[in-house]
Amino acid sequence: MIEKIFSVPKLEYMQCERRSNLLLVTLDRAAKRNALDRQFIEELFELFSAVEGSDVRAVVVTANGDHFCAGLDLVEHHREDRSATDFMHICRRWHAAFERIQHCGVPVIGALKGAVVGGGLELASSFHIRVADPTTYFALPEGQRGIFTGGGATVRVARMVGEARMMDMMLTGRVYTGEEAVSVGLCQYLVPTDQCLAKAIGIAEKAAENPPLSNFAITSGIGHIGNMPSTDAFFAEAFIAGITNTQPASKERLEAFANKSAPKTLLVPQE
Repeated sequence: MIEKIFSVPKLEYMQCERRSNLLLVTLDRAAKRNALDRQFIEELFELFSAVEGSDVRAVVVTANGDHFCAGLDLVEHHREDRSATDFMHICRRWHAAFERIQHCGVPVIGALKGAVVGGGLELASSFHIRVADPTTYFALPEGQRGIFTGGGATVRVARMVGEARMMDMMLTGRVYTGEEAVSVGLCQYLVPTDQCLAKAIGIAEKAAENPPLSNFAITSGIGHIGNMPSTDAFFAEAFIAGITNTQPASKERLEAFANKSAPKTLLVPQE
């Protein structure tokens, strides 16, 4: 497979920094708590379209300001007085952008803080791993605002926390923070405030050491398999394993393992 060299598209709401084989993406609309409007969604779509098939091995997404993302830009939504058809098509663009993130072919790690609310949680749920700090809070306040999720929460967030818990969040405005957020699956790591970005980068660096085909199979294959009936899922798993487990990189690493020359790669819990 011929890789393209990653080229940063024109962006107004994000900053990109290349760090070796990693890409650090910073949401940069702090004055609006990084709320997502139509342009922001288009920029996400363009950015992760550029990542797909490129020489980027992992992406870390963080944010400027005190909040990761406060969700849909409600001011824009109210001002434009959208019709049902208008908003349906906007939702489909959100779906397309977040699908690009989830299936861009490389691990995407989120370094979260402050509000991860509504559409912000939908954005974060398209990442493969989420790291939170003590300021991070997760919520789906759509019920109190008289609206409904439109960026994929009914699929991704419901998978993470379960349908009943998601309904509770929407109906009552329940907020999850800290260890409780980890325990229900909204994030995988909780670290001190000044360590969140470093932790996310460390995870991305670790994942980037894997063969690209293996990371592609993990980050895209598992999500697609989860959409299938079990018989089809078993077939797809076998097909993906057949291709991935016989790639040259796998043969080299298995040979090193057999010869006891492979480096230890397991993450050992710290005392």
